[in-house]
Amino acid sequence: MPFTARRIAPALLAVALTVALPACSRDTAPAASGQIRAPSAPRSTDPAAHRIEADVRALADDRMHGRETGTAGFDLAAEHVAERFAAIGLAPSGDDGSWFQRVPLLRGTIAADGARLEVHRNGEVIALAFQDEFLPMANFNQPLAEVDAPAVFVGQAVHAPELGHDDFAGLDLRGKVAMMLGGAPAGFDDTRRAFHGSLQEKLRGIAERGAVGVVLVGTADDEVRLPWARSAAGWDKPALRLRDDDGRGIDTWPGLKVVARVSAAAADALLAGHDRSAAQLLADARAGTLRGFDLPGTLSLAVRTRVEPMQSRNVVGLLRGADPMLADEYVVHTAHLDHVGVGAEVEGDTIHNGAIDNALGVAVMLEAARELQAGETAPRRSQLFVALTGEEQGLLGSQWFAQRPTVPRGSLVANINIDMPVLTAPSRDVVSIGVQHSSLKAVVDAAAAEIGVAVSSDPFPEEAVFVRSDQFSFVRAGIPAVYLDGGVEPVDTARDPRVSSTWFMRNCYHRPCDDATLPIHYDDAARLARLSARIAWQIGAEDARPRWNDGDFFGERFAGAKPQVAVPGARAR
Repeated sequence: MPFTARRIAPALLAVALTVALPACSRDTAPAASGQIRAPSAPRSTDPAAHRIEADVRALADDRMHGRETGTAGFDLAAEHVAERFAAIGLAPSGDDGSWFQRVPLLRGTIAADGARLEVHRNGEVIALAFQDEFLPMANFNQPLAEVDAPAVFVGQAVHAPELGHDDFAGLDLRGKVAMMLGGAPAGFDDTRRAFHGSLQEKLRGIAERGAVGVVLVGTADDEVRLPWARSAAGWDKPALRLRDDDGRGIDTWPGLKVVARVSAAAADALLAGHDRSAAQLLADARAGTLRGFDLPGTLSLAVRTRVEPMQSRNVVGLLRGADPMLADEYVVHTAHLDHVGVGAEVEGDTIHNGAIDNALGVAVMLEAARELQAGETAPRRSQLFVALTGEEQGLLGSQWFAQRPTVPRGSLVANINIDMPVLTAPSRDVVSIGVQHSSLKAVVDAAAAEIGVAVSSDPFPEEAVFVRSDQFSFVRAGIPAVYLDGGVEPVDTARDPRVSSTWFMRNCYHRPCDDATLPIHYDDAARLARLSARIAWQIGAEDARPRWNDGDFFGERFAGAKPQVAVPGARAR
């Protein structure tokens, strides 16, 4: 999963840290209150749990080298999933009768040489330091991009007319650099705050208004979620974008020559000579009084990018539906197969194995496929199982599949996604995220009741994970979706899943210690697989397709969505 700082109230965390937390396989930076180790999860007697564990250990093995998109390690993992699909009894449903769907990409790598961010104001020049104070993003449209232009502060760059909010009102962005804060107004509901807070939506809106550059200003709140030093350490890792049939990047906005991020510590340098500080702007954002304004002087920005075409692949298996009238409609099961590969060394280890993120999700999906295939009664609708590439790079594999699936696009009726279930403490429940938007809520509740598990809502709605994992690609294509996650209600007082999740995020998320030696509770994983299978069966049993709730924000915005990307030589849908 891309970064999301799962949080817990400090008071609760302080109390809960007195109980056992999951142990990491290697020593890592401890949580603020100290690292506390716990015994491994008990050995399960459930055959499904053993199958899931075997797949996790295979996919998180060092020989996969962290499964980074476009690498040999990812391809090795994709072959493993294809072999497992075949063993389960699925049929290949990729390109040309294979197990694989090609996903064309561009890889952009920035260079320190040529990167620039300078403030020219009142006869002075303030030059920010590359990596320590600013980082440009890759430009996928030209190798050397430069901008010298006046700047305008655009608040949080949110245009939400349905809520009477427009950060762009009264501002002229044409030919200028737009400076903005992240996030969305605190007064928005969780759904709209999640949608309008996405960087993709912000850049789209800024590009449409004629800006030539963007500077995303870091805040103290951003530092809490993800310290600048940690994100800046991987500046030389390539970025990826989807590639269209003309070889151009998708969602790269050629008019935006340079997009850069600035650390919270350097934010005031951008405002030098102005009467407002970065702290005041953040306070205005929290209070809901943030407004845009023109800045004096100009900004000078530059980025040098090496852009190369490349290709990855989704792995696609099919279980044909039993009802002749409904077999040409499909429930899509997804879990991302990629992780972040090889990175910075931590205690002698550089391989980011991604056991929980997301070998575990893929393994749960595989077990759900086995359960549906082996069931006494086959689902009426067909089931597609897709191990996705490029999630860590911005939901790329799911965007490609949702827009250009290997079956007719209009035949997709629902998506069930599993991403990074942190199952390092036993729970009584499962979490279903996003079901409140559609008729899938009733389906999930009924399926959970049948297998005897409680359903909890998203415990961290402020983290907006419904728009930050692969199900959102299907939502954008107008397809109702649910994101299944690990539970939060503890089985006993000694182990709290919420604290366990927070510990994982602080210590092992996107680090080498996310490996198969974590105390994963595979009985809970097997239960999640059974729930996923039962939800899919229930969707198949209904005569009507899942539908968006009347008046739902996502339903109204995306129900009529059309394909946005093209595949070279793709057959008509």
